[in-house]
Amino acid sequence: MISIAYAMGQGGAAGGGQPGGFTAFIPLIIMFAIFYFLLIRPQQKKSKQHREMISTLKKGDRVVTSGGIHGRITNADDTTVTVEIADKVRIKINRGNIAALNQPSPPQPSVENKAD
Repeated sequence: MISIAYAMGQGGAAGGGQPGGFTAFIPLIIMFAIFYFLLIRPQQKKSKQHREMISTLKKGDRVVTSGGIHGRITNADDTTVTVEIADKVRIKINRGNIAALNQPSPPQPSVENKAD
């Protein structure tokens, strides 16, 4: 029994040794590349699009805030925008709190029920 345990504990000098140096880092490099292309790069792309959208806001745009409030921009400064959310109801918010432009949906053709 002792001879079997002793034999299993030996490192095997003929081959199958520990990977050395750079080859130990290859799995880490591959994992980083996967994380970069699946998580980091898409997030950077989305952030860049949001910054561009924020910088192009102008009076009359329909927007949605990060809190879910829909409205129309009535005034735009460098750091804030004034959004009209109802008749004569205006709120002033930071540009960064604009989540998206609210594109008006195209008019849908009316469908009439025909009784035959």
